[in-house]
Amino acid sequence: MKIAVFEAEGRRGTGIVDGNHIRVLATGEGTSSFLLRLFQTVSGDRDALLQEVDTGERVALADVKLEPPVPDRRGAVLCVGKNYYAHAKEFFGSGFDSSAKEEVPSQPVIFAKTGSSLSGHGDAIDSALDATNTVDYEGELAIIIGRTAHKVSRGDAWDVIFGYTVCNDVTSRELQKRHNQWLIGKSLDTFGPLGPHIVTADEIGDITAQKLITRVNGEVRQEAPISDLIFDIPTLIETLTRTMTLQPGDVIATGTPAGVGIGFNPPKYLKPGDVVDVEISGIGTLTNPVI
Repeated sequence: MKIAVFEAEGRRGTGIVDGNHIRVLATGEGTSSFLLRLFQTVSGDRDALLQEVDTGERVALADVKLEPPVPDRRGAVLCVGKNYYAHAKEFFGSGFDSSAKEEVPSQPVIFAKTGSSLSGHGDAIDSALDATNTVDYEGELAIIIGRTAHKVSRGDAWDVIFGYTVCNDVTSRELQKRHNQWLIGKSLDTFGPLGPHIVTADEIGDITAQKLITRVNGEVRQEAPISDLIFDIPTLIETLTRTMTLQPGDVIATGTPAGVGIGFNPPKYLKPGDVVDVEISGIGTLTNPVI
Protein backbone atom coordinates (compact mmCIF):
# COMPACT_ATOMS: atom_id res chain seq x y z
CA MET A 1 0.00 0.00 0.00
CA LYS A 2 1.25 3.47 -0.92
CA ILE A 3 0.11 6.36 1.27
CA ALA A 4 0.31 9.91 -0.04
CA VAL A 5 -0.33 13.25 1.63
CA PHE A 6 -1.53 15.95 -0.74
CA GLU A 7 -2.93 19.42 -1.16
CA ALA A 8 -5.69 20.07 -3.69
CA GLU A 9 -7.80 23.17 -4.09
CA GLY A 10 -6.58 24.56 -0.78
CA ARG A 11 -7.32 21.47 1.30
CA ARG A 12 -4.95 18.92 2.78
CA GLY A 13 -5.70 15.25 2.52
CA THR A 14 -4.33 11.74 2.52
CA GLY A 15 -5.12 8.53 0.74
CA ILE A 16 -3.94 5.42 -1.06
CA VAL A 17 -2.10 5.78 -4.35
CA ASP A 18 -3.88 3.68 -6.97
CA GLY A 19 -2.25 4.03 -10.35
CA ASN A 20 -2.65 7.63 -11.47
CA HIS A 21 -5.17 8.46 -8.75
CA ILE A 22 -5.40 8.80 -4.98
CA ARG A 23 -8.24 7.08 -3.15
CA VAL A 24 -9.07 9.74 -0.56
CA LEU A 25 -9.34 8.58 3.06
CA ALA A 26 -9.23 11.80 5.06
CA THR A 27 -9.17 15.54 4.38
CA GLY A 28 -8.86 18.81 6.26
CA GLU A 29 -8.27 18.79 9.99
CA GLY A 30 -8.79 15.03 10.13
CA THR A 31 -5.76 14.30 7.98
CA SER A 32 -3.13 14.25 10.73
CA SER A 33 -5.22 12.30 13.22
CA PHE A 34 -6.11 9.71 10.60
CA LEU A 35 -2.47 9.22 9.62
CA LEU A 36 -1.49 8.68 13.25
CA ARG A 37 -4.29 6.15 13.62
CA LEU A 38 -3.27 4.39 10.41
CA PHE A 39 0.41 4.26 11.38
CA GLN A 40 -0.44 2.49 14.62
CA THR A 41 -2.78 -0.06 13.04
CA VAL A 42 -1.19 -3.45 12.49
CA SER A 43 -1.36 -4.70 8.92
CA GLY A 44 -4.02 -7.32 9.67
CA ASP A 45 -6.46 -4.66 10.90
CA ARG A 46 -5.89 -2.10 8.17
CA ASP A 47 -8.56 -3.33 5.78
CA ALA A 48 -11.27 -2.75 8.37
CA LEU A 49 -9.97 0.76 9.08
CA LEU A 50 -9.80 1.65 5.40
CA GLN A 51 -13.36 0.46 4.78
CA GLU A 52 -14.52 2.52 7.75
CA VAL A 53 -13.07 5.78 6.45
CA ASP A 54 -13.27 5.31 2.67
CA THR A 55 -14.88 8.46 1.26
CA GLY A 56 -15.37 7.02 -2.22
CA GLU A 57 -13.61 10.10 -3.61
CA ARG A 58 -10.71 9.81 -6.03
CA VAL A 59 -8.40 12.59 -7.19
CA ALA A 60 -5.90 12.49 -10.02
CA LEU A 61 -2.25 12.58 -9.00
CA ALA A 62 -1.68 15.11 -11.75
CA ASP A 63 -4.12 17.50 -10.03
CA VAL A 64 -2.56 17.53 -6.55
CA LYS A 65 0.57 18.85 -4.89
CA LEU A 66 2.29 16.11 -2.93
CA GLU A 67 3.27 17.01 0.63
CA PRO A 68 5.82 15.32 2.92
CA PRO A 69 4.09 12.05 3.93
CA VAL A 70 4.03 12.71 7.67
CA PRO A 71 1.19 13.78 10.00
CA ASP A 72 2.78 17.21 10.48
CA ARG A 73 6.16 18.89 10.77
CA ARG A 74 6.39 18.64 14.56
CA GLY A 75 7.70 15.08 14.67
CA ALA A 76 11.33 14.06 14.98
CA VAL A 77 13.50 13.96 11.87
CA LEU A 78 16.52 11.91 12.92
CA CYS A 79 19.39 11.29 10.52
CA VAL A 80 22.38 8.99 10.36
CA GLY A 81 25.75 10.25 9.18
CA LYS A 82 28.47 8.27 7.42
CA ASN A 83 26.45 5.05 7.18
CA TYR A 84 27.87 3.68 3.91
CA TYR A 85 31.54 2.70 3.83
CA ALA A 86 32.51 4.52 0.63
CA HIS A 87 30.70 7.71 1.68
CA ALA A 88 32.31 7.58 5.14
CA LYS A 89 35.67 7.60 3.40
CA GLU A 90 34.83 10.39 0.94
CA PHE A 91 33.34 12.62 3.66
CA PHE A 92 36.17 12.00 6.13
CA GLY A 93 38.67 13.15 3.50
CA SER A 94 36.61 16.08 2.20
CA GLY A 95 37.71 18.66 4.75
CA PHE A 96 34.10 19.25 5.82
CA ASP A 97 33.85 16.53 8.48
CA SER A 98 34.46 18.82 11.45
CA SER A 99 33.18 16.45 14.13
CA ALA A 100 34.79 13.15 13.21
CA LYS A 101 37.76 11.33 14.66
CA GLU A 102 37.11 8.06 12.81
CA GLU A 103 36.92 7.44 9.07
CA VAL A 104 34.38 4.65 9.62
CA PRO A 105 32.34 5.28 12.78
CA SER A 106 32.34 2.64 15.50
CA GLN A 107 28.89 3.79 16.65
CA PRO A 108 26.04 5.36 14.65
CA VAL A 109 26.49 9.09 14.05
CA ILE A 110 23.10 10.67 14.82
CA PHE A 111 21.98 14.22 14.08
CA ALA A 112 18.67 15.93 13.37
CA LYS A 113 16.94 18.18 10.86
CA THR A 114 14.18 20.52 11.93
CA GLY A 115 10.66 19.69 10.78
CA SER A 116 10.49 23.14 9.17
CA SER A 117 13.05 21.96 6.59
CA LEU A 118 10.67 19.33 5.19
CA SER A 119 9.23 19.74 1.71
CA GLY A 120 7.43 17.48 -0.73
CA HIS A 121 7.93 15.87 -4.10
CA GLY A 122 8.19 18.58 -6.76
CA ASP A 123 8.94 21.38 -4.30
CA ALA A 124 11.93 23.57 -5.08
CA ILE A 125 15.19 23.48 -3.11
CA ASP A 126 15.89 27.16 -2.41
CA SER A 127 19.65 27.42 -2.87
CA ALA A 128 19.49 31.21 -2.34
CA LEU A 129 19.08 30.56 1.40
CA ASP A 130 22.71 29.34 1.50
CA ALA A 131 24.90 32.40 1.06
CA THR A 132 27.98 30.14 0.96
CA ASN A 133 26.88 28.50 -2.33
CA THR A 134 27.78 25.01 -1.10
CA VAL A 135 24.44 23.23 -1.48
CA ASP A 136 24.83 19.46 -1.71
CA TYR A 137 22.46 16.51 -2.19
CA GLU A 138 22.26 13.29 -0.16
CA GLY A 139 19.83 10.64 -1.37
CA GLU A 140 18.62 8.41 1.47
CA LEU A 141 16.12 5.78 2.54
CA ALA A 142 13.80 7.09 5.25
CA ILE A 143 11.91 5.00 7.80
CA ILE A 144 8.49 6.06 9.06
CA ILE A 145 7.86 4.91 12.64
CA GLY A 146 4.44 3.37 13.21
CA ARG A 147 4.26 2.71 16.94
CA THR A 148 5.57 4.30 20.12
CA ALA A 149 9.03 2.80 20.50
CA HIS A 150 11.21 2.73 23.61
CA LYS A 151 13.94 0.21 24.44
CA VAL A 152 13.24 -1.80 21.29
CA SER A 153 15.55 -4.75 20.72
CA ARG A 154 17.04 -5.63 17.35
CA GLY A 155 14.70 -8.59 17.14
CA ASP A 156 11.62 -6.41 17.57
CA ALA A 157 12.78 -3.43 15.51
CA TRP A 158 10.91 -4.33 12.33
CA ASP A 159 7.62 -4.34 14.28
CA VAL A 160 7.74 -0.58 14.96
CA ILE A 161 8.18 0.40 11.29
CA PHE A 162 5.08 1.48 9.38
CA GLY A 163 6.82 1.97 6.06
CA TYR A 164 9.49 3.64 3.99
CA THR A 165 9.91 6.70 1.83
CA VAL A 166 12.66 8.61 0.03
CA CYS A 167 14.64 11.49 1.52
CA ASN A 168 17.08 14.04 0.14
CA ASP A 169 19.17 15.30 3.07
CA VAL A 170 20.13 18.55 1.34
CA THR A 171 23.07 20.21 3.07
CA SER A 172 25.00 23.46 3.11
CA ARG A 173 28.51 22.05 3.39
CA GLU A 174 30.13 25.27 4.53
CA LEU A 175 27.51 25.85 7.25
CA GLN A 176 27.81 22.20 8.30
CA LYS A 177 31.55 22.69 8.76
CA ARG A 178 31.41 26.21 10.21
CA HIS A 179 29.02 25.36 13.06
CA ASN A 180 30.59 21.97 13.95
CA GLN A 181 27.22 20.54 14.96
CA TRP A 182 25.29 19.83 11.77
CA LEU A 183 21.81 21.13 12.60
CA ILE A 184 22.14 24.56 10.97
CA GLY A 185 23.76 23.27 7.79
CA LYS A 186 21.08 20.58 7.43
CA SER A 187 17.96 22.51 8.40
CA LEU A 188 17.60 25.37 5.96
CA ASP A 189 14.01 25.77 4.78
CA THR A 190 13.29 23.41 1.82
CA PHE A 191 16.42 21.34 2.57
CA GLY A 192 14.43 18.26 3.64
CA PRO A 193 12.56 16.85 0.60
CA LEU A 194 10.60 13.73 1.59
CA GLY A 195 8.31 11.55 -0.54
CA PRO A 196 6.73 11.04 -2.94
CA HIS A 197 4.71 8.69 -0.70
CA ILE A 198 5.12 5.97 1.93
CA VAL A 199 5.22 2.31 0.95
CA THR A 200 4.09 0.12 3.83
CA ALA A 201 6.59 -2.34 5.24
CA ASP A 202 4.39 -5.35 4.48
CA GLU A 203 4.18 -4.40 0.80
CA ILE A 204 7.87 -3.77 0.18
CA GLY A 205 9.09 -6.88 1.96
CA ASP A 206 12.89 -7.03 2.31
CA ILE A 207 13.93 -3.37 2.19
CA THR A 208 17.61 -4.36 2.09
CA ALA A 209 17.03 -5.88 -1.36
CA GLN A 210 16.26 -2.44 -2.80
CA LYS A 211 18.67 -0.04 -4.51
CA LEU A 212 19.13 3.73 -4.22
CA ILE A 213 20.08 5.91 -7.19
CA THR A 214 20.52 9.69 -7.17
CA ARG A 215 20.62 11.63 -10.42
CA VAL A 216 21.39 15.30 -10.99
CA ASN A 217 20.12 16.53 -14.35
CA GLY A 218 19.89 12.89 -15.40
CA GLU A 219 23.51 12.05 -14.48
CA VAL A 220 23.86 9.19 -12.01
CA ARG A 221 25.77 10.46 -8.98
CA GLN A 222 24.94 7.87 -6.32
CA GLU A 223 24.11 4.19 -6.66
CA ALA A 224 24.12 1.61 -3.88
CA PRO A 225 22.04 -1.23 -2.44
CA ILE A 226 20.38 -0.58 0.90
CA SER A 227 22.16 -3.71 2.14
CA ASP A 228 25.42 -1.70 2.14
CA LEU A 229 24.45 0.21 5.30
CA ILE A 230 27.21 0.08 7.93
CA PHE A 231 24.64 0.09 10.74
CA ASP A 232 21.54 -1.79 9.65
CA ILE A 233 17.98 -0.75 10.40
CA PRO A 234 17.52 -2.89 13.55
CA THR A 235 20.77 -1.48 14.96
CA LEU A 236 19.62 2.10 14.31
CA ILE A 237 16.26 1.56 16.00
CA GLU A 238 17.79 -0.27 18.94
CA THR A 239 20.39 2.50 19.37
CA LEU A 240 17.90 5.37 19.19
CA THR A 241 15.25 3.82 21.43
CA ARG A 242 17.73 2.77 24.08
CA THR A 243 17.55 6.31 25.51
CA MET A 244 14.68 8.08 23.74
CA THR A 245 11.10 7.40 22.75
CA LEU A 246 10.14 7.48 19.08
CA GLN A 247 6.58 8.38 18.22
CA PRO A 248 4.32 7.37 15.29
CA GLY A 249 5.20 9.52 12.29
CA ASP A 250 8.80 10.15 13.34
CA VAL A 251 11.33 9.88 10.51
CA ILE A 252 14.73 8.17 10.48
CA ALA A 253 16.90 8.99 7.45
CA THR A 254 19.35 6.10 7.27
CA GLY A 255 22.36 7.72 5.58
CA THR A 256 23.66 8.44 2.11
CA PRO A 257 26.03 6.47 -0.15
CA ALA A 258 29.13 7.75 -1.93
CA GLY A 259 28.80 10.21 -4.79
CA VAL A 260 27.71 13.40 -3.04
CA GLY A 261 28.86 16.70 -4.53
CA ILE A 262 31.84 17.17 -2.22
CA GLY A 263 33.15 13.79 -3.32
CA PHE A 264 34.19 15.29 -6.66
CA ASN A 265 37.23 17.45 -7.44
CA PRO A 266 36.18 20.18 -7.78
CA PRO A 267 32.94 19.70 -5.82
CA LYS A 268 29.72 19.49 -7.82
CA TYR A 269 27.41 21.70 -5.79
CA LEU A 270 23.78 22.21 -6.71
CA LYS A 271 22.87 25.41 -8.53
CA PRO A 272 19.66 27.04 -9.79
CA GLY A 273 18.22 25.12 -12.73
CA ASP A 274 19.42 21.72 -11.53
CA VAL A 275 16.96 18.89 -10.94
CA VAL A 276 17.64 16.16 -8.37
CA ASP A 277 15.97 12.73 -8.59
CA VAL A 278 16.39 10.25 -5.75
CA GLU A 279 15.00 6.83 -6.67
CA ILE A 280 14.64 3.79 -4.44
CA SER A 281 13.40 0.64 -6.11
CA GLY A 282 10.11 -0.56 -4.68
CA ILE A 283 9.25 2.93 -3.41
CA GLY A 284 9.51 5.51 -6.17
CA THR A 285 11.34 8.66 -7.20
CA LEU A 286 11.56 11.93 -5.27
CA THR A 287 12.14 14.82 -7.67
CA ASN A 288 13.03 18.39 -6.71
CA PRO A 289 14.22 21.32 -8.84
CA VAL A 290 16.77 23.79 -7.51
CA ILE A 291 16.10 27.51 -7.58
